[in-house]
This record gives sequence, C-alpha cells and structure tokens, in this order.
Amino acid sequence: MAGSSYDDLQQRNAALIFKALQGSVFVAPETAQAITTLTDPSDSLLAPLPVSYEDVGWVSDDGAQFGRDVDVSDITGWGSVEPLRSDINSDVTTLAFSMLETRKTSIGLYTGADMGTAVPDPTSGELSIEKPARPGFRYYRVLALAVDQTSAGEYYVARFLPRARVTDYDEQAFQSSDDSPVTWSVTMTGYEDPVLGYSEKYIFGGPGWAARLADMGFGGGAS
Repeated sequence: MAGSSYDDLQQRNAALIFKALQGSVFVAPETAQAITTLTDPSDSLLAPLPVSYEDVGWVSDDGAQFGRDVDVSDITGWGSVEPLRSDINSDVTTLAFSMLETRKTSIGLYTGADMGTAVPDPTSGELSIEKPARPGFRYYRVLALAVDQTSAGEYYVARFLPRARVTDYDEQAFQSSDDSPVTWSVTMTGYEDPVLGYSEKYIFGGPGWAARLADMGFGGGAS
C-alpha cells in the first residue's frame, strides 16, 4: 500500500475555529428552573430563558474566564517509574468575571446580600447594605453564553452551572482613570446539584453550529 502526502492526511478546518465575539452571564436563584435546552428547534436560535434569569450586564473584555482544578491521588509501586493507579479526588469548575454595570444583580453577587429585601429609601432613593458578621452562602444557577457569527448564522457555546456560589472577590478600586470604572469582580465555583445530578453542562447550538455538524464529525447536519 502506497503512502500518503501530508495534504492528503491532514484534517484541519479553519471554519471550525470558534471565537466568542460577544456574550453574557445570566444568573438566577437556585430555586429557578434549570436550563434544559438553549435553542428553539424551529430555527435553532435562542429560546427564551426560564423565569428569574437576569443578565449581569456588560462585563470586562476578559469575558467569562473558566478554570478547572482536578486533584488526583496516585498509587506508586516499588520499582515503578509511573503510577500504578490514579483516582480523581475532585474536579472543580470556577467562573470568573468582572461586572462593569452597577445594578441590582452585580451588587447582590458582590456583597452577598439578599437583594429581595434590599429596598431603596422611597424618598431619597438611597440604598444601604450592611455586611453581616458571618455571611452565609447563597447559591445561584449560572449560564455563561458565548456567541460567534458565521455565514450560516449565530453559533452558541454555553456552560451552565446549576448550583454555584461566589467563592472569591477581586479588589474594588474607586479611582478616576479613564479605563478603570468601578467593577464588581467575582469568582464563582460550581457544585453538583443534588436533584439534577451534575455540576456543569456544556451546551452547543445555533444555526452556525447546526451547519457544521458534519464537518465536526457528527454525521449529517441538522435538517
């Protein structure tokens, strides 16, 4: 059997490179309905989100930054130069983003306050939030949606955390630099939802996605 040239062997396709041109982070109380589907089957465009999901608004150009920390325990043996057995102890997903808009959602995430009970003064409009001596944990459902534009239409990549809480905060600065607005920067960690049975779900969709199914290795495209 004769050999092949590299051009015959390679399977690269630049059309399969996804870029998050824009996107949003949506949050909802833990009691809200989970995201089960992202798109409407009639046209592959975005389906309405369940009640209570709110866009956190503009975020910094760093977008939504995901991290994954996997902790593995290894068993080694006498004379072995590699582990004889490996077990995953934990696999944790984090999501970091910096909210540029000062609004009810960003204030709530950053302060940890129950914004359902945070009511501005009816006369002056002033709002006061006190930091408790021992803050409690508040869990959310979080959908991070990235959108690309293709010749076939919008292409979506989303990651859904059904049970997440804020676990870290970046510093907040009050300063007058042209490129330094007051930001509300948080890191959220995903946990397994005891009812749904998972801590994270990846969702892909959109007309641009459907048009590339065959090229991506999924067989025929969507009808």
